[in-house]
Amino acid sequence: MPATLTDQAIDLLRQLIATPSFSKEESGTGNLIEQFLLAQQIPVRRLNNNVWAQNRHFDPAKPTVLLNSHHDTVRPNPSWTLDPFEPLVREGKLFGLGSNDAGGCLVSLIATFRHFFGRSDLTHNLVLAATAEEEISGRDGLELILPQLPALAFAIVGEPTQMNLAIAEKGLLVLDCVAHGRAGHAAREEGDNAILNAIRDIDWLTNYRFPKVSPLLGPVKMSVTIIQAGSQHNVVPDACRFTVDVRVTEQYTNEAVLDLIRRHVRAEVTPRSVRLKPSSIPSDHPIVRAGLAMGLRTYGSPTTSDQALLDVPSLKMGPGQSERSHTADEFIHLSEIEEGIQTYVRLLEQVIMPDARGGVAPFSTLDSHE
Repeated sequence: MPATLTDQAIDLLRQLIATPSFSKEESGTGNLIEQFLLAQQIPVRRLNNNVWAQNRHFDPAKPTVLLNSHHDTVRPNPSWTLDPFEPLVREGKLFGLGSNDAGGCLVSLIATFRHFFGRSDLTHNLVLAATAEEEISGRDGLELILPQLPALAFAIVGEPTQMNLAIAEKGLLVLDCVAHGRAGHAAREEGDNAILNAIRDIDWLTNYRFPKVSPLLGPVKMSVTIIQAGSQHNVVPDACRFTVDVRVTEQYTNEAVLDLIRRHVRAEVTPRSVRLKPSSIPSDHPIVRAGLAMGLRTYGSPTTSDQALLDVPSLKMGPGQSERSHTADEFIHLSEIEEGIQTYVRLLEQVIMPDARGGVAPFSTLDSHE
């Protein structure tokens, strides 16, 4: 059995890689995580494929910090040259599907939670949540268990950021639009071409600039990504359907953006969901200040994560690189996992320890409170 938190984290990640866990099919990895925590004498709760636990000396009178990451993966793309389910270590890299997104983050957060689990002197509670369906923004992941969790003060969401601090994240609106017209024969001057009506709306969506620009995330971005119309070459179509991908910054709510779009286009606009909200954490929040004191960088993330489901300040950070996510022959450096655990622990020490003064303990002591 591996002796240290880091070794045990890497061993757990190997097992997770070897267990397929596509979104909605995560029962195997859910079992692994549940069994791993129980073997460490950590009581767990489970709902569907979500597993969570709280620190041994949980005190309802204290504020609670959520440590969250996901254990589902996308499906491997055809460009893989390695077996995506064979955890292979080569030149200090651990290859395998989900190693970078977000297995390394998850096992590092589990190790961090274990480090603090038995402490009776914490100023905050800790809740660890290993959740499902993040890759598809599913409703049976983090969203399902949030009502079961205690009130949260803030959250750390594990996604690969090279352990820098993503203090803002764009929300997502996917809009299904229908521009209407009137059918007619293409050879005659009749009908009202829905394609032309859609083009007018698409021109507005392409060129409109929202007045409020985020200092971290830039402008709201609208992209028309799918379009479909017509059935015969000689019939003017009476409907043109198109899809718009809208990335919303913390300067707006999803609802406000949706209302503005509807007021400016003629098409019928139906959002698939407004639940994936933009998120942010104040730059003067204690956890952000702690990170800055450690020399970590803050930035705004253009990608969407389970942060979008949280109504509390949240910080996205974790070992690995976002650019490796969903790529063929995905990998994470073993050193990134060790550094990830070290950084998570040192960061939290400055916020949840009673004598927190920004001091940093040597990494060799991180196993002392198992």
